[in-house]
Amino acid sequence: MSTPCDAIKVGIVSVSDRASAGIYEDKGLPALKDWLTRALRNPVTFEERLIPDEQAGISATLIELVDAGCCLVLTTGGTGPALRDVTPEATRAVAHKEMPGFGEQMRQISLKFVPTAILSRQIAVIRDQSLILNLPGQPKAIAETLEGLRNEAGESVMPGIFAAVPYCIDLIGGPYLETDPLVCKAFRPKHAIRAV
Repeated sequence: MSTPCDAIKVGIVSVSDRASAGIYEDKGLPALKDWLTRALRNPVTFEERLIPDEQAGISATLIELVDAGCCLVLTTGGTGPALRDVTPEATRAVAHKEMPGFGEQMRQISLKFVPTAILSRQIAVIRDQSLILNLPGQPKAIAETLEGLRNEAGESVMPGIFAAVPYCIDLIGGPYLETDPLVCKAFRPKHAIRAV
């Protein structure tokens, strides 16, 4: 017997001094929303935030989104080595556990395109029953790191990080996330797969 997909709440945060000040249009939030809308089969409510590169403000926003019931919070921007890039520090400050594999895989994917991927400091952490992921700042890189890389035949040649997200959320007691395998096939051990 199948059960319907859980309704979920997802926090998406774009960290940018200039975009939050209206100097230029933010492209991070639309990119996150577009990809997640295509990838997830669950009914999703998005909590969107566009904020400046201020460590205390980023940390406060992450706590607010987790407390509001977001099982997943994705940030974009502020993960480089520049003086104003403090998203990883703000994320680490609210963490109960770190999940280093996510950042390692994001850098591996980005290294296929640019040698400066080693300058990226994306991390992932767990706070309560929520997974928080720091993603790259460019829309193309957001999609690549989430979805992974495919060859010309459309076959996966390097998995993206999102393949591991649903099972991670299962393990921390969150809702059951169901993905569209044409966008991103979630991996779960057989015993963890639920008919939906």
